Amino acid sequence: MTSDMRFRIVVVVAAFGLSMVTGYAASQTASHGLASPESFAGIADSDARSAAMFTELGKVLTHPRCVNCHPAGDRPRQGDEGRPHQPPVTRGTDGHGLAAMRCSSCHGNANFEPGRIPGHPEWHLAPREMGWEGKSLAEICAQIKDPARNGGRKVEELIHHIGEDTLVGWAWQPGFGRSPAPGTQKQAGALVEAWAKSGAACPAR
Repeated sequence: MTSDMRFRIVVVVAAFGLSMVTGYAASQTASHGLASPESFAGIADSDARSAAMFTELGKVLTHPRCVNCHPAGDRPRQGDEGRPHQPPVTRGTDGHGLAAMRCSSCHGNANFEPGRIPGHPEWHLAPREMGWEGKSLAEICAQIKDPARNGGRKVEELIHHIGEDTLVGWAWQPGFGRSPAPGTQKQAGALVEAWAKSGAACPAR
């Protein structure tokens, strides 16, 4: 083997190693935190305070980890760029994919790091009426409060759904190469609870 060939191999291996380290760092680096409900205490108007807390929660709701599974259409998105899912799957009648290509065909009970495939026992798309890709925070807020568009939940039930549901919680443990949602699931749950208890007001836009 010539020295030039050895050099090229070393360069390729080094570049691959650097990409692996960079991807690992991106997946392990703590994301930006979320403000606590108490930090909004200085806002005297209760509706304005409630809306401000939802705006903070919006950092999670509009993050790719959430939007990718709440698409505007029938095809999920993936990656931090929100690119169309490959292979080109669609939701099917139950959100778990078509009969010929179910979500569970590739997505297991947990993240499969060697293949960079995310996983959870209930991996599926949010119902079509719960899609909020491309919507403003005001539109998402109105949607998330509407039982006809939030899975039949009362506002108070969103506290558990966002703060404790394990599929939602995947957003903070997305695995190799994917940035986690901001803060922690516990912080997001605290914001939802404070928002709900303060009147569940929506931001103006």
